[in-house]
Amino acid sequence: MGGISYLIISTKNGLSMENAEGICYTFMYRTKMGGICMEQSTGYKIVLTGGGTAGHVTPNIALLPHLQKAGFEISYIGSYDGIEKKLIEDFHIPYYGVSTGKFRRYLDVKNLTDPFKVIKGFGEAKKILKQLKPDVVFSKGGFVSVPVVRAAAALHIPCIIHESDMTPGLANRLCIPVAKKVCCNFPETLAMLPKDKAVLSGSPIREELANGNKADGLSFCGFNTSKPVIMVIGGSLGANSINIAVRDALPVLLQDFQVVHICGKDKVDEKLNGTAGYKQFDYVKSELKDLFAAADIVISRAGANSICELLALKKPNVLIPLSASSSRGDQILNAKSFESQGFSVVLDDDALTPEMLCEKVTELFFERQHYIDAMAKSNQLNAIKTIMSLIMEQVRK
Repeated sequence: MGGISYLIISTKNGLSMENAEGICYTFMYRTKMGGICMEQSTGYKIVLTGGGTAGHVTPNIALLPHLQKAGFEISYIGSYDGIEKKLIEDFHIPYYGVSTGKFRRYLDVKNLTDPFKVIKGFGEAKKILKQLKPDVVFSKGGFVSVPVVRAAAALHIPCIIHESDMTPGLANRLCIPVAKKVCCNFPETLAMLPKDKAVLSGSPIREELANGNKADGLSFCGFNTSKPVIMVIGGSLGANSINIAVRDALPVLLQDFQVVHICGKDKVDEKLNGTAGYKQFDYVKSELKDLFAAADIVISRAGANSICELLALKKPNVLIPLSASSSRGDQILNAKSFESQGFSVVLDDDALTPEMLCEKVTELFFERQHYIDAMAKSNQLNAIKTIMSLIMEQVRK
């Protein structure tokens, strides 16, 4: 019988009690190791949405333990088979799929069919929301969020949305008019949002990243404490230009540093295996927190969630954003904002050379405390607390 839950009173309309903050509680009895204990539940319900890329999902995942601690009943609405479905499966959250389509700014035959997919998704989301009856919806963006947020608004369910990049993407621009609050990562974004909705929150990051062990990180790489550590991370798919520049710079970098290089799937250079002071991985999962703890400085792309993790961990960093020719330019804007706030050194991907990289890394290392101090003063460090307050504000209305 251990681990089976029994819901004695399941709604806010049943027998309840209120605490000093006015939160209404019901009671759940749960067997643990054969014993009986009592847990509290607010009776509140929330639907999370967002998907298409991991960056539209991981902030939602970061909120899960805090929502669970607050007693929320959590459900997730995403696309039928998107990356969000795979990522959420590990957390045993009820998942509902809806039809979705992409809104493109360029000519494509799918522009003729995708609007019908969105309309279908709107109907499916509306049906699901009527069934779930959530008190609030929190959206991390991506095109799957559009039918969900618009359906919630049609049902008068309050929505809070989060924009990661400096300039709001098209999906969020379609949702902003019906949102109660719009959270963002950058001070510059506030001017692009309705004043009565805009909140500078920062991005929720996974708590475990802050709980790494430096000694474990050094051991995992085969490093010691004789030299500081540079961590290079280019995203799940890696970054070829960064990989090339770092490897070409190794003869100089390894004189003063140890380098752990997360280079992306199928990007490991076998010829460099066994190089003293250099360790490369195509991908790291559970050990990532320990590698962050071991790192003195970080070289990274400038995706919004990645740099918000660096900010939260107060890691001095060199950002090398994707060039405008390879993206819509959002990483360039993200990096410039962090540079202007004193959080980062920024290098141009198109002009990147091993010599320049070595020079800037060395400068950053010797000035690292300046960057740490600047990050410590940021107003974007309490994202989870800020967002949870906004959520509670909506459900208490």
